[in-house]
Amino acid sequence: MNYELFKKLVEERFMHCMPQELQDYSVNVHTVAKVNQNLDALNIIPPDNSEWKVSPTLYINQMYKHYQECGDLQEVLQKAAESMTQGLKQSPDQKSIMDFENARDNIIMVLVNTEQNKELLKSVPNRPYQDLSIIYRWVVDQSDDGISSTIINDTLAERIDMKEEELYQLAVENTKEIFPPTVKSMNEVIRDMFAKDGMPEDMFEMMIDEMPDDRAMYVISNERGINGAVSMLYENELHRLAERIGTDLYIMPSSVHEIIAVSSHMGDPNTLAQMVNEINMDQVALEERLSNQVYHYDKNLRKLSMATDTPNKRLDGIVADAQLSYSSKEPSR
Repeated sequence: MNYELFKKLVEERFMHCMPQELQDYSVNVHTVAKVNQNLDALNIIPPDNSEWKVSPTLYINQMYKHYQECGDLQEVLQKAAESMTQGLKQSPDQKSIMDFENARDNIIMVLVNTEQNKELLKSVPNRPYQDLSIIYRWVVDQSDDGISSTIINDTLAERIDMKEEELYQLAVENTKEIFPPTVKSMNEVIRDMFAKDGMPEDMFEMMIDEMPDDRAMYVISNERGINGAVSMLYENELHRLAERIGTDLYIMPSSVHEIIAVSSHMGDPNTLAQMVNEINMDQVALEERLSNQVYHYDKNLRKLSMATDTPNKRLDGIVADAQLSYSSKEPSR
């Protein structure tokens, strides 16, 4: 069946799969603005607004992908209902999510593509940066399994009584504290991956040749590898790398999670931009794409700017919308 019919049937039949004690809840399907896309979100609403737990958010778009794989609507509904039930058990109650006392110490900034997120940016505090925009997230919880966070939209910013300038000043400090920036050569990244898989160091050394600093590729991210592209805003990190290499840098956005830096002697920015565009389209998930641009870091001026005058192409052929839920997890890498 097509997506629209699938969505209609999910809305009609979802509660039939939920436990008996939740049968008086109702389904709420709405379009919400997520990074780079709009999605159809499904929450369940209690019969009154007394003490109730915050509903997890399920995305019908993802349920439809499951349906396309298995062809069994009942299986999809049952699996989704199980996820909702389990999520409700782990969700905070309404009072605890309204506790904003720890917000100031846990507001961070992330980068998104401005053109791709026009609708999202209408409803969230933000500031422009090149072809990108800085938006803010509240980190609610961290664990070995991942990060729970929510985008700070205009409503939430009002609830915590913060203007964009205050959010920015807090986020600049908090982001570096909570997610310290990292700069590693590509060889170091590969070595770490192989070491996790148990490869002996001497075997790695036999397989991988060391590259001169000015010919190597460098991955700039953070210690968690989540939304690490924002580390490009910390100019000191770029300056130390440029001084180490002895040249200016070209910066290529690999994804929202990391950027790749190379010596400006490594190639033509237009050629590099074409490569970034092809990789974005072929290998990077839509929700993780940042930009098709290449940036230039001038080590003498200590300034980052776009390296080409080519207008930034759209990151996809469609734009899709998402309300942020308390329990939404950042993608882990």
